[in-house]
Amino acid sequence: MRPKRKSSRRERAGAILIISMIFVVVFSALAVCMATMSGNNVQLASNHQNLNAALVAAQSGQEVLRYLFSRVLISSSTPQNQYFSEIITAVRDDLTNNGISGIGVATDGAIAAVTLDSTTGRSFDGQILFDANQPTVMEVRVTGHGGQASRTITTSFDIEPYEFPIFKYGLATKGPLDFPGNPTITAVNTAWEADIFVESSGNPIAVQVIGNTNFDGEINIGNTAANVDFVGAVQIAGDTGQAAIDNHVAIGMDSPEFPAPDVNRFLQYAIGDVVDSSTDLSHGITLTNATIEAGTNPVFDGTVTIQGVLFIESPNKVTFGRNVALQGIIVADGDVDNPDPGTNSIDILGNFASQPYPSGIEFDAIRQEEGTSILAPGFHATFAGNFSTLEGVVAVSGAHFSGNMNAQIKGTIINYSDSSTVVEGNASMNFDRADSVKVPAGFDLYRELNYVPASYSEAGI
Repeated sequence: MRPKRKSSRRERAGAILIISMIFVVVFSALAVCMATMSGNNVQLASNHQNLNAALVAAQSGQEVLRYLFSRVLISSSTPQNQYFSEIITAVRDDLTNNGISGIGVATDGAIAAVTLDSTTGRSFDGQILFDANQPTVMEVRVTGHGGQASRTITTSFDIEPYEFPIFKYGLATKGPLDFPGNPTITAVNTAWEADIFVESSGNPIAVQVIGNTNFDGEINIGNTAANVDFVGAVQIAGDTGQAAIDNHVAIGMDSPEFPAPDVNRFLQYAIGDVVDSSTDLSHGITLTNATIEAGTNPVFDGTVTIQGVLFIESPNKVTFGRNVALQGIIVADGDVDNPDPGTNSIDILGNFASQPYPSGIEFDAIRQEEGTSILAPGFHATFAGNFSTLEGVVAVSGAHFSGNMNAQIKGTIINYSDSSTVVEGNASMNFDRADSVKVPAGFDLYRELNYVPASYSEAGI
C-alpha cells in the first residue's frame, strides 16, 4: 500500500522551516559581526585621527620652539654648567620683550601646555633637558595631544660659537668704497668669497671706480638712496656693462651687524717685549708677544717682524717706515664707536705680508687664535707699500691702500668707520675663504643653538 502524499508535504514543509531558521541565524550573526566590525573601524579611525592630530600638535610645538631657540644668543664667557639657566632666561626674556604670553617656560625647563584648538583638545607641552656628560648639547621633548592620544618628538641642539653674517663677505665697509684705479676683485674657489657689502649711509655714491672694474662677487648696498659710479668698463660676476650693474648690484639690502671684537682677550698673550719712548727703533727689530705703550707714537725705521701678538694701547700713532712681516696678529685697543685717526692710526709705508704663527712653545697658547691678522677697531690703517698676503680678517676704522696691491686674502676686510675705504692703483684682491675660520679670533662673542636634524625621533603614548 502506498504512503499518503499528505505526510510527504508536511516533511518538506518542516525541512524548509528548519533551513529558513538556519539562514536567519547565520544572517543575524553576520549582521552582528558587521555591526561590530563597523564600530571597531569607526573607533580605529577615530584613534588614528587623534594620533595624527597629536603628531601635528607635536610638530607645531617643535617648530615654535625651534624658532624661539634660533633667537637665543648667550655670552661666550658663560660657563658650560650655566648654559641651561642662561638659555631659559634668554627665552623668557624674549617672550616678555615681544609681548608673547601664550607660552611659558619654567626655571626647570618645563614648557607649559599650549592650546592649539580647544574644541578638539589639541595642544602641546614640552621639556628642555641637559645631560651633564654632554654640556654643549640641549635636548628638547615636545608632546602633542589630540583627544586621548599623545605623540612625543625628541630633538637636540648643539651649542656652538655664533658666526656673524658679516664674514660672508670679502669686503664689508660702513663707509663708501673708492677705487681710483682699475680694481680686480676675484675669488679663488666660488664667487661668494669676493662678495662686497657697503653701508654708505651718509654718502649717495656707495662704490666708485674711476678705471675699469672686474669683480667676481655680488655688490650689496645698504643705503636705499645710494648707487654705484663706474666710469670705465664694467664686469661683475661675468656680466658686462649695464647688465652687470642690473644683475649684480643690489641696493637697500639689510646691513649685517658690524660686531665690536673683544681685544682685551689678547692681553694675556702680550707678556714679551715692551715698546716705549726709550726703545731704539732705528734698525730692524723682532717683536715677540709685544706691547706698545699708550702715547708712545713709535716710528719704526727698520724692517719689523711681528711674532705672536703685538698689542697696541690707545692712543697711539704707529708708523712702520719699512717692511712688515706679520707672523701672528696685530691688536689695537681703540674706540670703535668714536674713532679718531688723528690720535689712533697704524701706517705701514713699506711692504706688508701676513704669515702663520711661527713654531715654538712661546706661541703655543696664542696659536689657538686663528683667522685674524689685524684687529684694530678705532684705528685707521694705511698700507702704502706692496700688500701681498693676508692670513685672516683685517678689522679697522678706515683703510687706505695706496701701494701695488696684489694680495691673496683668507679673511674679510672690515671698515667700521663711515669714512671711505680707498684702494688706489691697479689693485688685485684674490679672496680664498672657502676654508677660512668661521669664527675668527676676537669675534667669539656669543653661543647659539643649532638644530640637529638627525636627532629627530617620534614616540607614541
